[in-house]
Amino acid sequence: MSPDERRTMEAVRMGEGEQIELDGMLDEAVWTRAVPATNFIQRDPDTGQRATESTEVRIVYNEDKLYMGVTCFDSEPEKLIANQMARDGNLFGDEQFQWVFDTFLDGRTGYFFEMNPRGAMGDALQGADFSSRNRQWDGIWDARAHISEIGWTLEIEIPFRTLNFDPNSDRWGINFQRSIRHKNNEESVWMGWPRNQGLNRMSNTALLTGIHDVSQGRGLDIKPYVLGTSESFPGRGDSRLTNDATAGLDVFYSVTPSLRANLTVNTDFAQAEVDQRQVNLTRFSLLFPEKRDFFLDGALFFDFASANIGGNFEGSNNADVLPFFTRSIGLDENGNPQRIDFGAKVLGQVGDFDMGVLQVHTGQEGASLGEDFLVGRVKRRMLRQSYVGALYTLRDTRGGATDSRQTAGADFRLATSTFRQRQNLSLSGYFLHTTNPLDAGKSDAFGAELSYPNDPVYSSLEYQEVQDNYDPAVGFLRRTGFRKFQPRLGFQLRPQYDWVRRFDFRGDMDLRVDPDTNRMLTREIDIKAFDLYTNSQDRLQVHILPTYDLLQEDFEISEGITLPIGRHYSFTRYQVDGQTADRRMVSVRPRIEWGNFYSGDRRELRLEVNLRPRPGLLLAVAGERNRVRLTEGAFTTNLYRFVTETELNPSVSLVNNIQYDSQSSTLGWQSRFRWIIKPGNDLYFVYIQNWQDDPLSHQFYTLDRRATSKISYTHRF
Repeated sequence: MSPDERRTMEAVRMGEGEQIELDGMLDEAVWTRAVPATNFIQRDPDTGQRATESTEVRIVYNEDKLYMGVTCFDSEPEKLIANQMARDGNLFGDEQFQWVFDTFLDGRTGYFFEMNPRGAMGDALQGADFSSRNRQWDGIWDARAHISEIGWTLEIEIPFRTLNFDPNSDRWGINFQRSIRHKNNEESVWMGWPRNQGLNRMSNTALLTGIHDVSQGRGLDIKPYVLGTSESFPGRGDSRLTNDATAGLDVFYSVTPSLRANLTVNTDFAQAEVDQRQVNLTRFSLLFPEKRDFFLDGALFFDFASANIGGNFEGSNNADVLPFFTRSIGLDENGNPQRIDFGAKVLGQVGDFDMGVLQVHTGQEGASLGEDFLVGRVKRRMLRQSYVGALYTLRDTRGGATDSRQTAGADFRLATSTFRQRQNLSLSGYFLHTTNPLDAGKSDAFGAELSYPNDPVYSSLEYQEVQDNYDPAVGFLRRTGFRKFQPRLGFQLRPQYDWVRRFDFRGDMDLRVDPDTNRMLTREIDIKAFDLYTNSQDRLQVHILPTYDLLQEDFEISEGITLPIGRHYSFTRYQVDGQTADRRMVSVRPRIEWGNFYSGDRRELRLEVNLRPRPGLLLAVAGERNRVRLTEGAFTTNLYRFVTETELNPSVSLVNNIQYDSQSSTLGWQSRFRWIIKPGNDLYFVYIQNWQDDPLSHQFYTLDRRATSKISYTHRF
């Protein structure tokens, strides 16, 4: 099959009275009438070759629901690897089947789903590529898995009410990928097997036809919740135990099949996971990801070009400019939490436009005044993968002396996946302006990036400038007053060795200068001198990190140890990072980094050990230690983490997360129980306790404790 040939499959409508019992067995007669999608092609390790094991996918539907029947044949079913059972858990170490729907056939947005042989389910809202995937979306769907002598099968039920699509069109984009971990991580896809394409690029989907005369209901979902809380704060001056009960409501309504509204009242996020602690030895703030459902659902519609500038080709994002960052909502200027009384948003597609509008009203908490937030985002789709857009944000403090603050900006992306036939190429850019209460000017930020993310050669060139008084009121910003140049170039080699998958080499330079004088402020170079991926899914990499830093203000790197303003430092560090395959019962991720550091030296040791003694049980232990010796003084930081995940089945899970870091001298524990009674209906029990390490008594005392129970129910009309 030519890599440019677009495959097609047809969904079969179920007859009147036909039903499917969701058991993973595929023994209903309707499955025999559906012509399967088959003949998957390898992307790795033998690109372009037929998959070593057959996979068949069938799709049938009735008026209300779409059903998928997946047969993953395996000649060695006793070797299947499937440890994870949690909803949205990490399936990278398991046998895996993934699929995407491009329900508007626009090559830009869609839905991502995945499962393993144990029935673990994961989903996401899918953007144009992997970097724009929103994993926090939880759609209402159900599925069962079954392991047998032929391999494993999946039976999947997705209500049409869960998806947005044009009911007047019977053409969707669709694609499938299967990963066989016990065969050296073989990956095969139904469409888009070249390494520059694949499942993650929505422009490379096949066609699904035949879906017509289906119902999305009235498009109304009502989701009330009831919450009970018991808490005390003995280490913060209030040892009383207080009990409280409250209720809230989420309402979802499809204004049109492609435009959805959401209203939330008396919102609470007691079920959210705690942040993973980090050690910060830089002069700038760390970015902690959003974990609250209301803000995560539909977040792709608020994406701005600057959020994808400053990342790298391995998925992490070190973006300097986020004009809209939802974690600034519900927290005041000092980081104290604010109650969210209500919020509303409308997002989706209107003709050739993607749009999102968000309004949030927070209540007063003690000395923290309530605030109102407004965010508007629009993108005009152009060509096949390009757009131009605009963004507006407003933050207004009620009853305070603080002026309302606003941000306005425009951005664009010109992209193609057909450069030189099948190469990816994109050019992105943006301009932002923020209001400044002092009217001091220089409150803009702008930038552009030319990116060539391909295989075997990948590269990009980035330019950014953030002026001194740029201040996004509803955003995130690491630093101001710089002009940045960042070229990157890398290439991959795939030698014909039985045990080597590929070698990867890369150079990356982050150069920042004063925009007024062009004096160098920072230069960080990352030379990936060696990066080996084995066929057994292990990895070893070596980095050389030359660095230059000019301090523009005093830098208190640790309590009582300050590096003075005006000093400049040039030093080089070395890093060796290893990782064994997640599919192993015991996997480890060691890392050592050493070398000079400002006026002295620093040695960093990290180790993460994951133990999977049986399916549904994961034990993870992680530690990080930094020993820093400077002319101004010496100090040591420690961070420890212990996590246990226990899943009785894909619907019942218990996670315990214990963390300690020496920078805050705080020990924290979160225990989180979740029971998915049925898709859309959840029961949570969450307990959180924090202890402070007292250096005088060498003992821990309780700062606070909180026990919460929450039940939510979804009714669909």
